[in-house]
Amino acid sequence: MGRTATVRASLQAALTTEPQTALELSAAVRIREKDVVEHLEHLAQSMRRGPHQLVVIPARCVECGFRFEQRRRLARPSRCPSCRSERISVPRFAVS
Repeated sequence: MGRTATVRASLQAALTTEPQTALELSAAVRIREKDVVEHLEHLAQSMRRGPHQLVVIPARCVECGFRFEQRRRLARPSRCPSCRSERISVPRFAVS
């Protein structure tokens, strides 16, 4: 999107093409990865009123396969509660 679009509008446009990680979104919108998560939380809240929803493809432990289905926070978990491994795949985000 152009420079005149807001950060959240740019994030929403980037998410309509395919699921992306926070790192991929930060590169597309040119903001810090940490800021992407904050903007996504607000975007999810705003989208609840409309026809579209923010879809979170949950993070997964690479070691044991545990899926973080019930996690409410959008940031990457630090370690697996099942096996304590720190090898965690990052969550992906999309707009449906």
